Amino acid sequence: MDAIFKGLFDTSSETVIKIGDFLFCLAAALLLGIITALAYYFRNEHTKSFVITLALLPAAVAVVIMMVNGNIGAGVAVAGAFSLVRFRSAPGSAKEIVAIFISMGTGLIVGMGYLAFGAVYTVVMCAALVFCNYIGAKAPRRGAVYKTVKITVPEDLDYSGAFEEVFTAYTRAFELIKVKTVNFGSMFRLTYDITLSDVSREKELIDRLRERNGNLEITVSRRENRSGEL
Repeated sequence: MDAIFKGLFDTSSETVIKIGDFLFCLAAALLLGIITALAYYFRNEHTKSFVITLALLPAAVAVVIMMVNGNIGAGVAVAGAFSLVRFRSAPGSAKEIVAIFISMGTGLIVGMGYLAFGAVYTVVMCAALVFCNYIGAKAPRRGAVYKTVKITVPEDLDYSGAFEEVFTAYTRAFELIKVKTVNFGSMFRLTYDITLSDVSREKELIDRLRERNGNLEITVSRRENRSGEL
């Protein structure tokens, strides 16, 4: 039976993984991957595909490491192959990247045959992830004070200092990020990043801005991440 699973290039000097050990490590990696996926599922925004990825990634990494089996040349080749991997979807958040690294770490440890270390590592990291999610859910939403404001102004308005007095009264910090012409160049759209001094006075801020821009369109949204930021 073992002869079926021997590689064409195996030699007597190389250690061949037994099929029983291979299946045992694969099952352990799948189990630990499911635990990691469940830990990320707790109090986190998630997609079905990402949770499935977390569950299966440790097993995939463990199989690759078992096939390398101490071969330095193959190990370098695998490292190069992993460096070429790119996600075809939008870049993930910092929390998603951490979850992927946890899953890959589990696969690496299990693939090297240290099942007990892999189990301890997964339990500790998943417990830390659940704890951080729980604390984050209970903590006040500090992100509510960080806003992006888009103000439409007429073409003849000198916008350079038109809103500075208002933002000074209602924010702790503000910065003009972008100026864009709209409506065939007859209007400007100004984009500001602001930090509110008092969240409850957000409507007052909008009313004051409407007085300055002639009651044209104003949009207040959660702070937008800039390109290249985590």
